[in-house]
Amino acid sequence: MERTTALERLENNLKGFLYKTDESYIKNLLRLGKSRIEAERLAVWDWPHGVGLYGIYKQYLYTKDATVLDYLERWFDSRIEFGLPEKTVNTVAPLLTLAFLYEARPKEIYRTIMLEWADWIIGGMDRTEEDGLQHRHAELENLGELWDDTLFMTVLFLAKAAVLFDNATYRDEAVYQVLLHLHYLCDTHTGLFYHAWSYERNDNFAEALWGRGNAWITMFIPEFLEILDCDEPLVKFLTNTLVRQLESLVSYQDESGLWHTLIDDPSSYLEASGSAGFCYGFYKAIGQGLLSQEYLPVAQKALAAIIARVDEEGRLSDVSYGTNVGETLDHYRTIPLVPMQYGQGLAMLALMESMIEEQELLA
Repeated sequence: MERTTALERLENNLKGFLYKTDESYIKNLLRLGKSRIEAERLAVWDWPHGVGLYGIYKQYLYTKDATVLDYLERWFDSRIEFGLPEKTVNTVAPLLTLAFLYEARPKEIYRTIMLEWADWIIGGMDRTEEDGLQHRHAELENLGELWDDTLFMTVLFLAKAAVLFDNATYRDEAVYQVLLHLHYLCDTHTGLFYHAWSYERNDNFAEALWGRGNAWITMFIPEFLEILDCDEPLVKFLTNTLVRQLESLVSYQDESGLWHTLIDDPSSYLEASGSAGFCYGFYKAIGQGLLSQEYLPVAQKALAAIIARVDEEGRLSDVSYGTNVGETLDHYRTIPLVPMQYGQGLAMLALMESMIEEQELLA
């Protein structure tokens, strides 16, 4: 399948999903004690939507087609009118795209919402020891836990808000959270990252080098460096951290182009959504000059594997289902493979970034 065909299918799938209410998710939230209206709001504004929206925004960066912004503006306006869900680490995710949309289509309501949520991150979000952002989401409290996911879902928006509103408090908090999370989540033996850290347990649970969790960091670091004007020591630290992770990932890439859901465990299944995140990160790092172009074949090999797994409906196959932190490695090995919306979102991000960076290389 050609890349453009895969991209068209992914785009159509994502645009359908972003306006679709997931009844099974609503039923699950109702079982957890959420009200019907809150469950409905969470079903149409959560982290999978954030990932998909950002993929669509990347399409605008490549094409400069104003109809892409029209779509995003209609989506956000309809969701704002419906009512936003409770604030959690994951429901922050769509605000990243809103922040970029605001730069092109400024509206006071967008500004008001972003400031309200950024202030909540600073003063209202649950905290761990050492003032970390606790990864509490709609289903679990995750008391005292730092997760890989938080950096992409919450901290990236906070960094963008710091720039938009020239807010030093937002900036300092974003930088602190990056340093704290990388400190507690890094496996110094490999340069890869554990899924989570627990202040309650004083450990990294199963010490799982989980694929999609690592991918959030692979994607986060180059995006963070592009968004925020960091001082040289921080740039050097984050660049070295990213490069070490990417160099480690090279040694674990399967011949198929994918990575295993437990990166260092070839007995665990090959997983496409985390691999799409790695593909994105390789392209992004090469495009920013953080990584040598000699690693381009790694990204291209991953991209071919992702494209091959996009079906006629625009769904990405070999995607692990939503994954909470596990106390054993078998927890990760037994997560089912199910086509999920965030799989399509991550695949779209990988394809769009490959096109953006190739465009830059040819310029």
